[in-house]
Amino acid sequence: MSTEEHVWRAHVVRRLRERNRKECDNFKEIIEQNNRLIDHVAQLKADNLKLSVENEQLRSAVSTGGTGSNVAIATLEKKLLAQQEELTELHKRKGENSQLIVDLNLKVEQQRTIIAEKEHSLAEQQTNNNRLRAEVQLLHSSLEELKKLNNTMLDEHTALQLAFSSLEDKLRGVQDENRCLLDRLMRYKSKDADKLNEENESIIRKRSAKLKRDLEDAVREPSSSTNISPTPGPTPIQRNSTSPAQFVGGIIGGDDDFDEATINGAMEAIGLDDNEYISARFTAGEVTENTRASIDALKATGYLGQANPTKILMKFEAHENESHAVRWSPVERMVATGGADRKVKLWDIGKNSTEPRAVLSGSSAGINSVDFDSTGAYILGTSNDYGARVWTVMDNRLRHTLTGHSGKVMAAKYVQEPIKVVTGSHDRTLKIWDLRSIACIETKFAGSSCNDLVTTDSLGSTIISGHYDKKIRFWDIRTEKQADDVLMPAKITSLDLSKDCNYLICSVRDDTIKLLDLRKNQVISTFTNEHFKISCDFARASFNSSGLKIACGSADGAIYIWNVNGFLEATLKGHSTAVNAVSWSPNNNMLASVGKHKRCIIYSDS
Repeated sequence: MSTEEHVWRAHVVRRLRERNRKECDNFKEIIEQNNRLIDHVAQLKADNLKLSVENEQLRSAVSTGGTGSNVAIATLEKKLLAQQEELTELHKRKGENSQLIVDLNLKVEQQRTIIAEKEHSLAEQQTNNNRLRAEVQLLHSSLEELKKLNNTMLDEHTALQLAFSSLEDKLRGVQDENRCLLDRLMRYKSKDADKLNEENESIIRKRSAKLKRDLEDAVREPSSSTNISPTPGPTPIQRNSTSPAQFVGGIIGGDDDFDEATINGAMEAIGLDDNEYISARFTAGEVTENTRASIDALKATGYLGQANPTKILMKFEAHENESHAVRWSPVERMVATGGADRKVKLWDIGKNSTEPRAVLSGSSAGINSVDFDSTGAYILGTSNDYGARVWTVMDNRLRHTLTGHSGKVMAAKYVQEPIKVVTGSHDRTLKIWDLRSIACIETKFAGSSCNDLVTTDSLGSTIISGHYDKKIRFWDIRTEKQADDVLMPAKITSLDLSKDCNYLICSVRDDTIKLLDLRKNQVISTFTNEHFKISCDFARASFNSSGLKIACGSADGAIYIWNVNGFLEATLKGHSTAVNAVSWSPNNNMLASVGKHKRCIIYSDS
């Protein structure tokens, strides 16, 4: 610090000397002239004194007499007069120079005052500079410490990321093994079911043969034939053990001409399934109005498939206002919901908890859709803020934010998971994102707002999107070509694929649901009801896990469940306002629903 202070002082002295030299140069000539005038005045005074002495001598000489000296006296008097005038002029100039010197002295004093003020300001600046230098040194030391800490945190983050990747790989391996075990279990159960069905068929055949023999014996005994009469009223039904022929035959008192085996053989020959057989009996008028309740009970209890989830298991307030989306986790009993309050919430249904397991934030506008990846480790949400986001379920952290659309994003699905994501927006485009670089790698221009989309397999080779212009579009991401569109009667609100990816349901704004066979790209069935009304432009319909049932919410607050063969099997109550979205659980027979109110309702079959 002493060296720096010495440098500053030398600099100040040098600047003062330069300023003094500049200011003195302006008055140097005046000062020199004033000095010369003073010297000249002194010389003139000496000459004046000498002349006065000579004048006195001459006067004394005149007084004594002499004519020659008169001329000299006159000459000297003229010279004296001239000298006096010159002396007067010099006095005048001396006075002016003295005044000028006084003015200059005042200016010098003013400059000295300014110099003092500058020196004081310079001292303050020097003090401030020293303080700032000390602060800079402290900040430099703090920065170095933060850099070291940041490097440590980066190393820890890298290590944690490696550990996370390793654990993620292990998790995927365990989940793959779990899926394999589940598949094996399902195969074993299927074999057991086939075995039971074979045993039931064998028992039915034996009973039919016995019944035939009994009938033949009864025919051989004419006297006892009058005592045989049909048994009226319905017979008890055992689920998965009684055929439609037995059930309907029991209700209407049986067939005199055909036994149950004959009816089943005829059904198989003409290609009728159970529902078509029962419908045909209705159409023919063979079933009375009194038996319709029994048929409805058969359908409601899931005789033709899995039982319907008609009981309310849970009911809770999911969001602060309207709820827009709901989706089940593929690996656990957990539901994700999204609402207009800009949050995605996770709910643990297995624990019957009405408090959210996690609240995922980050969106700046309402959530439009939610979806899990196949492992249940990541959740994908779209929003009205023109973006989509990816969170991890394990730590509830926001991992990626995908921005680039110019309209609200309505749907998103994983493609080649967990590497890529496809999003559909109201800006009339579909975008494919690479999550490794968090960048859009491809944009597909649809020409109409996209309300929903699905991918056909885990590789996501085909993307199917539903649009405002009433068209379903098919996109092959391996090529630039677009397959033929399928035109619907009104704008499309949602799409959902069956598990085998052969069938697609499409909810349409004309209050119908269309079932498409993707192998033919044709509509093969239409589901509707006089009370069923699509609630909004993004109302979501859903397949169940077996692909045999379809559920969709209505504007009247009810949820309608159809069998894929066309029967309306159940109407679920519980919502007081329009239902926006429903979702079947992939692992059990449970149904989740959300609506324009805050409420989320979970339905179960037990």
